[in-house]
Amino acid sequence: MNLHQSSPDGGVNRFQTTRWSVVLVSAQSQAPGSNQAFADLCQLYWYPMYAFIRRRGYSSQDAEDLVQGFFLHLIERKTLSRVDRSKGKFRSFLLASLQYYLSKEEERKSSLKRGGKAEFVHLDMDIAEERYRLEPVEDISPEKIFDARWALVLLGEAMNRLGQRYAAQGKAAIFETLKVFLDPINTKSLPSYEEVAAELQVSVGALKTLIHRLRKQYTDFVREEVSRTVSESADLDAEIHQLCQALIAAEGWIMPG
Repeated sequence: MNLHQSSPDGGVNRFQTTRWSVVLVSAQSQAPGSNQAFADLCQLYWYPMYAFIRRRGYSSQDAEDLVQGFFLHLIERKTLSRVDRSKGKFRSFLLASLQYYLSKEEERKSSLKRGGKAEFVHLDMDIAEERYRLEPVEDISPEKIFDARWALVLLGEAMNRLGQRYAAQGKAAIFETLKVFLDPINTKSLPSYEEVAAELQVSVGALKTLIHRLRKQYTDFVREEVSRTVSESADLDAEIHQLCQALIAAEGWIMPG
């Protein structure tokens, strides 16, 4: 999968509605739905932050409280309104902000967690711990865990959108059969073309065409998802390269999901 090719729906318009837009609107507008939009964003990206905090040595309960507290801290007008409009990478912004928040929490050493038990966004902690137990036991840095999980979140969102497109076209069964060829991690366990072609009742040549088309659409969706996390189109390829490097470094020890 070549993520450095152009998207058919490319152009600067892709960079006008980004993850930064949600952050800035939440900080500077009282428009109906702005808080919900930010909550939805948190719901998408919370697990990389949870895994980062757990890798820093916090318990699961403390990590849950800290993630919730961080989101509440981030959405406060006085916090977000100070965001530099040059913005840069959304991934870097969130990680730097989280590290700052954790350092301040360490300084306070307060037994009262910000917001108490009130939830800003629902976190499925049972699933979180199941996922975290699959993280490597080796001495992998919190930053490497964060970057790899961030990359998988973007890939997962692209996969979900692609599945929705195929379902809308009445091709959900084809997508479910072929999506294994999009897995960037378990590439060594792919079924044979002959096996899948027989399942779909098409020729091997036709199957290769279907897979090529699927991969092209997936690449377009991945590039679009990454583009939403950078402020300038010139940063897109560099961010994709860094995320690819994170996945390569994670190969063999991190499980998707």
